[in-house]
Amino acid sequence: MAGGKKSNTKTAAAAGFKRDNKESRALVHAEQPQALAVVAPIVSSYNERIRPVLDAVENLRRLNIAKEGIQLPSIVVVGDQSSGKSSVLESLAGISLPRGQGICTRVPLVMRLQNHPLSSPELVLEYNGKTIHTDEANVSNAINAATEELAGNGKGISNNPLTLVVKKNGVPDLTMVDLPGITRVPVHGQPENIYDQIKDIIMEYITPEESIILNVLSASVDFTTCESIRMSQSVDKTGLRTLAVVTKADKSPEGLLEKVTADDVSIGLGYVCVRNRIGDESYEDARIEEERLFDTHSLLSKIDKSIVGIPVLAQKLVQVQAMSISKTLPEIVKKINEKLSNNLSELDKLPSSLASVADAMTAFMRIIGQTKDSLRKILLRGEFDEYPEQKNMHCTARLVEMLDSYSFDLYCCAESDLTKDFLLAEIRVLEEAKSIGLPNFMPRAAFLTLLQSKVRGIRNMPIGFVEKVWNYLEDVLISCITGHCENYYQLLISTKRAAKVLIDKKKQQSINHVLEAIDMEMYTDYTCDLEFSQEYNRLMSLQAEFMNEVLSEDMPSHVTLDGVGKVDVNHLRQYPSVINQAFDLKHSFDLKVRMISYWEIVRKRLIDSIALHLMLSIQNLVNNDLEKEIVRDLLSPTGGGIERLLEESPSISGKREKLQTSLRVLRQSRDTVGHIIDSIGSYTDF
Repeated sequence: MAGGKKSNTKTAAAAGFKRDNKESRALVHAEQPQALAVVAPIVSSYNERIRPVLDAVENLRRLNIAKEGIQLPSIVVVGDQSSGKSSVLESLAGISLPRGQGICTRVPLVMRLQNHPLSSPELVLEYNGKTIHTDEANVSNAINAATEELAGNGKGISNNPLTLVVKKNGVPDLTMVDLPGITRVPVHGQPENIYDQIKDIIMEYITPEESIILNVLSASVDFTTCESIRMSQSVDKTGLRTLAVVTKADKSPEGLLEKVTADDVSIGLGYVCVRNRIGDESYEDARIEEERLFDTHSLLSKIDKSIVGIPVLAQKLVQVQAMSISKTLPEIVKKINEKLSNNLSELDKLPSSLASVADAMTAFMRIIGQTKDSLRKILLRGEFDEYPEQKNMHCTARLVEMLDSYSFDLYCCAESDLTKDFLLAEIRVLEEAKSIGLPNFMPRAAFLTLLQSKVRGIRNMPIGFVEKVWNYLEDVLISCITGHCENYYQLLISTKRAAKVLIDKKKQQSINHVLEAIDMEMYTDYTCDLEFSQEYNRLMSLQAEFMNEVLSEDMPSHVTLDGVGKVDVNHLRQYPSVINQAFDLKHSFDLKVRMISYWEIVRKRLIDSIALHLMLSIQNLVNNDLEKEIVRDLLSPTGGGIERLLEESPSISGKREKLQTSLRVLRQSRDTVGHIIDSIGSYTDF
């Protein structure tokens, strides 16, 4: 379907080219040699009909509609260095452009040609916000000066465009973008990557579907090896928006007919062969010589007259340009309207400017309320519909993971290993806890000594856990606050500052709670949990069997205890008191069983109490503490009071200004093209 449409367009274009070419050539024959000086190289009525459309597009360029992401149809002139690009443009514009060795065009040169019945040409350069008037005698120097300002005094290039407006009697109504000539070998003063720089600029201009590519080729080269052809083919594989100009036909006429008729490189819009001005020839004389060349030369005269000469090139360019505009302008209007709608929607989403303290207070209360509601959902109720894809904000699940990890570490640490060096610590403690007194009594100091050693071994784990939790909660809190306050710069600063202060307070409170809990476990051995007694009695029921195994003549290396595991007992036999006095082994086993039973209670308390403390702290943070801390900060000397909320953030004000500027440009653009859309439909020969 799409291919058929393009084919029809191409056929229509060719038909239009042939028709207008006949009219133009008749015009040239009738009025030589002054014809080109007084009549544009296309039919006047055609000019008058296309001019409003061209003016509309030029107005869009002046409005810089491209900054809104809307591409305009343009003719982009590309070619290898020394292919004759400048000569072609000079012939079309009737003015002299800069000449010299190496790259003459170092910036994109936007040439706006306008046929105008002026007594003398009017030439204007536009760049960097400047408007410089010049004339034909000085235009080349003016372009050089502007280029140096844009690209520097060396031989480097720049992507900053320079616009040349040429209002002159007899020129075609065209807008073309002349780009630097392609060169692979840098000359002295050029960067080593000059080819890549030029290629990047060219690709930027020829890639948009709205661009017509005018490929300038020298008749002396093999078209299939031209770098400019390779570039244009990479973005226009079928060639439906590529037109080729073959220069220097007079210098390399051999085989030219075959090249332009074979079309080995898919030039969909066809070829035009030209002879450029030589030496001091006037442009009028050059056109006469060009026509004579293609009429009388033994080889060049065989080329169809519909594809030779600068006048034909001008006709084709104007007609291709008109076709491109007529095709793309309705789509441009559609894009303008879509962009307008999107920008208006985005502008509506921005917060209203706060005009009074009452407005600021209302906004403050609303935002704080919304923030608290969000925190209740994600921290207390486990709802995360506001952050479906942000797993870090699924807070209850993340808190459970951190608690599970802490619990696992506590249960798997060295202090919780029941089998390592079984009874060794107990034996040593009992030996050091001996005192003068009745025998066979268990000293309480021995138990506390073992308990304190274990608690000291794990004291950093609960502290690290609460620090990890509050660091995570700080990230969550800041993220939630930012989401609700991002449009209110001063409130965002104040609430983030208050949140950090509050988290620091909460973290320290939790650390103090943990330290107190650790101290309680170290200096007090108490529980009313019946599980302690049940586990103690169960393990003590294994005492006799265990002692028999250790003291038996078989001397097994390991003994298995239900609920404890397989324990190594070889090291116990190194202590004579254990072998000679069975009550020492009995007391050591009793002490071990008491510690095993009680340590389970300690671990649970260090998990449950801290978890309960954290949940209560989070509840208080969400329901009371956060709002109080924000108000305290806002009303402090550094907070600036509620009036500070009237100051709009730089990002929001900048975004608002950018959107408003964009809306002005888009509305002007819509008005510019809106009134000519209907007229385009009546131009059946576009």
